[in-house]
Amino acid sequence: ASALLILLTLVHATNHKNSSGTQVIFTILKVVVILSFIVGTVLVVGTPQAVNFFPAPGDGTIILSSEYAVALIYVSFAYTGWNAATYLSSELENPQRTLPWILITGTAVVTLLYLGLNFSFLYAAPMDAMMGQVEVGAIAAQAAFGETAGRLTGLVLAMLLISTVSAMTMAGPRVIQVIGEDYPAIGVLGKKNSNGIPATAIWIQSSVALLFILSSTFESILVFSGFTLALNSFVTIAGIFVLRYRQPDLERPYRTFLYPFTPLLYLVLTGWILGFTLVSRPLEALFSLGFIGSGLVFYWLAANRLSES
Repeated sequence: ASALLILLTLVHATNHKNSSGTQVIFTILKVVVILSFIVGTVLVVGTPQAVNFFPAPGDGTIILSSEYAVALIYVSFAYTGWNAATYLSSELENPQRTLPWILITGTAVVTLLYLGLNFSFLYAAPMDAMMGQVEVGAIAAQAAFGETAGRLTGLVLAMLLISTVSAMTMAGPRVIQVIGEDYPAIGVLGKKNSNGIPATAIWIQSSVALLFILSSTFESILVFSGFTLALNSFVTIAGIFVLRYRQPDLERPYRTFLYPFTPLLYLVLTGWILGFTLVSRPLEALFSLGFIGSGLVFYWLAANRLSES
């Protein structure tokens, strides 16, 4: 994992051609492999597993449980990156027109792919074999295609994570870059190389990611990252109401669909997930709050220095 991250950091810190080309190749490969796995599973498996995809009596108590709320952290983490195009909006042509289309179509395609992939897992492998396991893709592949072919397929599915790591290595640092551009006190964060790439921000993000990889477990990283991202999204959506109240006459090229119901629904669901995660996984949640708190202190110092200058 560390070697992969370093390699992709080197690629994305060079120029736009290498960065975008690498991402396009691995994304196309990922979509082709997922579609092939879904179709292959349905064609090869003679007798599918007996799985009921409809709610059963008593499922309501499961949905309201803390375990279900924590599980949604993993689900939300799987969709991490649906809004990554916004980080690159300054590099898009006519973002007012293209950005909403990119977000809607991208999220819809990913949703369909994830539903199809999870369906194929449940179609091929018994539920008991996958419960509590991390490598569910490999388990389903072995159940569908046999042990040897299954191991190879499981390895290919694991390699698809390359596109995810690549996407976040490319998009995430753009946020750090903008922070550096907005606050001269930390202007080094926004520094670009001769090719217009925020190389400093890319290396900073990768260094933090390496620290997490070397110091924690896979599950803890998922819970911490998922909680942190959910909390940031919660505050961002809440900012819609603050901005509408403080600047009601501000020009808004894009307006929130079905405002205020959609953001309120999101805040209620996300707040519920965050609350149960804080109770069920306090270590990761509190560490996340401390991490964000340190960022707020850093922001306050930079903002004060900007106002003084």
